[in-house]
Amino acid sequence: MTRQLPALAAALAAACLALPPAAAQAQTAPLPSQAEMAQILQQLSTELAEMKTQVRQLQQERDAARAAAAPVGAAVPTTAGASAAPAAATAAITPAPATGIETAAAAAAPAQPATVLSSYGEINYSRPTNDSAKTQADMVRFVLGYQHRFDERTKVVAELELEHAVASAEDAGEVALEQAFVERQFNLEWAGQAGLFLMPIGLLNGNHEPIAYYGVWRNFVETAIIPSTWREGGLQAIGTFDSGITVNVGVSTGFDVGQWDASSSDCGASPLGCIHQEMALARAKDIAVFGRLDWRGVPGLLLGGSIFSGGASQAQDGVASSRVTLGEVHARWQPGRWDLAALATYGSISNSAELNRPQVGNPVLIPESFAGWYVLAAYRLWQDEDYTLSPFARFEQYNTGRSYADLGAGLTPPALPTQQVITVGVDFKIGQGIVFKGDYQGFKVDSKLNRVSLGLGWNF
Repeated sequence: MTRQLPALAAALAAACLALPPAAAQAQTAPLPSQAEMAQILQQLSTELAEMKTQVRQLQQERDAARAAAAPVGAAVPTTAGASAAPAAATAAITPAPATGIETAAAAAAPAQPATVLSSYGEINYSRPTNDSAKTQADMVRFVLGYQHRFDERTKVVAELELEHAVASAEDAGEVALEQAFVERQFNLEWAGQAGLFLMPIGLLNGNHEPIAYYGVWRNFVETAIIPSTWREGGLQAIGTFDSGITVNVGVSTGFDVGQWDASSSDCGASPLGCIHQEMALARAKDIAVFGRLDWRGVPGLLLGGSIFSGGASQAQDGVASSRVTLGEVHARWQPGRWDLAALATYGSISNSAELNRPQVGNPVLIPESFAGWYVLAAYRLWQDEDYTLSPFARFEQYNTGRSYADLGAGLTPPALPTQQVITVGVDFKIGQGIVFKGDYQGFKVDSKLNRVSLGLGWNF
């Protein structure tokens, strides 16, 4: 079509230059009929519409390339056609699509440095309202990351995390790799990742920087039930389509039920967090599969879900065959100044009765199922230049021991009580990368946990 346009323009120019002699010969050269003129106009209209479509496609590819070039760990900017709110206000709880995915249109985007450094961190202060002696301040985490681009389609991404400021044999701190993978863009739609990557499960796990979620602390549903931050080693393919659909599918390492500690309260607080291997000499006899589907076909709206399933016994002697399955559905809507989100998740560990028999008598047995859900509403109340104030409220309900497999009368543990938490607070953002937070959390089952918290976070 683009080749036809110059020819058509030349023909029209020639016709214009020939008008004077043609007028003199009007008696011998009849003008085109009305039907012929209508046909010419219809052809011009069709070619103009095709050209507009091509321009729109080029704009979409350019926007995708610019989004892809953002540093890893940065807040995900508003996608094409989404809410017009500033990225700093809309980034909260946005799930990260495939990190750094770039299209072939990247060549048309401004040149980017081959190596980009990134970082995020958070410092929190919490004061229990019923037990002030347990007031605590903590350098919760500090993360350094980088990505290096070998060419416009291939790069490596890595993040190193330090938790609780000091890591040693006597201290509670931990040093860990959060991500370390290579990525290749195959074509406009599909890319692949290989290595240690964040699992595409839920809203928080893929975008967990402090400026990317509301509240001082990460929500309980996506930490106690979905063990954010959750990473596995493996392979995944990511597809992004013009229809607004994004797909993740892959294979990865999984959990190890042989790590369960029936005397540890940590296992009771997060069943999957207790048996997560974190790619540290991970047992890999049993391989897991996972998938995610998101739809962003309406501006400001995200609808999606994901599932993970994999063997967890890892062929160990004395460990009964078992499978871990976890699924979730999520939604996020950003109409105007509002930011609304909801998520529900359910998980199970199969054959838990056989796994628990050798551990009967211990305080923390393996649950058969666990589940949770939450709803959140935030409102961008005030904005002036690069300052943004957003109050929010979140209600969540979760149970890490929703049911236990039957072990016989007097041996089967009762289901744990379902915890309910209400969080109300405010986020105050400065520019695109700094946030001050304050909130109050009320716990229904155990009011001793009620607390007031303050936080500082950054991300670049």
